[in-house]
Amino acid sequence: MARTPLPAGGTPTLPETMTPALQLFLIVSAALFCIGLLAALSRRHAIFILIGIEMMLAAAGINFIAFWRFGPQPAPPTGVMVTIFAIAIAAAEAAVGLALVMAVYRHYRTTNVDQFDQLKG
Repeated sequence: MARTPLPAGGTPTLPETMTPALQLFLIVSAALFCIGLLAALSRRHAIFILIGIEMMLAAAGINFIAFWRFGPQPAPPTGVMVTIFAIAIAAAEAAVGLALVMAVYRHYRTTNVDQFDQLKG
């Protein structure tokens, strides 16, 4: 999509109302975040908790991109840079989280977080 040019005065103006496309992105992002939060808080297995956290990070990325895209023009790609950084953090979190889950599974033979109360040094 092409960006709209600046108005005659040369300063960007904010829209007075949200566009339907921005509303759609925000609704999808909120739904994804709520599903991720529900998955992270209601599940008993560590893998599903990690999946819920990943879904919440994806929802935050959608918000950053949507607000960058529908913000005043021309805008520096701050939303894109933050989203790329969040994707890198999510990849590292997934790698470390899965390594921890595998280490705990080798010891306890379960991924049920209710049974991890014996994790003492």
